[in-house]
Amino acid sequence: MTSKHVLVTGASRGIGAAIATTLAASDRHVWINYRNSKSEAEGVVASIRQLGFDASTLQFDVSDRKACAAVLGACIEKHGGFDIIVNNAGITADVPFPGMEDEQWDSVIQTSLGGFYNVCRPLVMPMIRKRWGRIVNMTSIAALHGNRGQVNYAAAKAGIIGATKSLARELASRGICVNAVAPGFINTGMIEHISKDQIRQIVPMGRAGSVQEVASVVAFLCSDAASYVSGEVINVSGGII
Repeated sequence: MTSKHVLVTGASRGIGAAIATTLAASDRHVWINYRNSKSEAEGVVASIRQLGFDASTLQFDVSDRKACAAVLGACIEKHGGFDIIVNNAGITADVPFPGMEDEQWDSVIQTSLGGFYNVCRPLVMPMIRKRWGRIVNMTSIAALHGNRGQVNYAAAKAGIIGATKSLARELASRGICVNAVAPGFINTGMIEHISKDQIRQIVPMGRAGSVQEVASVVAFLCSDAASYVSGEVINVSGGII
C-alpha cells in the first residue's frame, strides 16, 4: 500500500481525523480535507507527522462543485489521482420537519449527498485507469432507522447508501470496492446533548462508541483484506440493528 494517496473529507476533527490518522499509519499519504477549520486540519497533519507518517491539508467545500473540480483536478494533474476516498464530510441541521427551512434541507443534502458526487465524480476515472481503488462513504444509522428531527440528515445519508450500492456494481470489475459505514452514537460533539443514561437505554452495548472503533472498520475496508467486499453497509452502532 506504500505511496498510495488517500483523501478523507471533513477530516479536521472527530471521526474524520481518526480515520485519517489510522490510514496514515499504513504508510499512505493522507490528504486532510477541511472547509474552514484550517488550524485543526494542520493539527491533524502535525500529529500524523509526529508519528512518522505523511499527510497534507487540502482546503475545499465539498458542497461547492466548482471548487471540488478545480482543487481535485489540480491534484490529479500532480499526483495522478487518489487510490482511496473516504467521504466523511457532513453536517446536521436538526429541526422538526414542519419547521424546517429550505436552507436547512438544501445545506444538509448538498453537503452529504452532493458532496459524494462532487468529490467522487472527478476522481473515479483516474481510479478506474489504475484498476484498483477503495471508496468508503460515511452514512448513519439514521438512514436505516430514521430519527425525529432529522428528516434532512436521514434522507441525505439514505441517498448515500443507494449511491454506494449502485456505484459498487459499476466499479466492481475494475478492482474498485465501494462500501459504506453507518456509525451510531459515537463520542463526538454531535452527541454532547445526549446523556449517558439515554445512550444506555438505546444502545445494546450500553455505551457510545469511540472514533477509533469507526476508523478501524474504515481501515479494514480500505485494505487488501477487503478485496471481495463491495456494496456493503457496515453498522458500527453497538448492536443497534
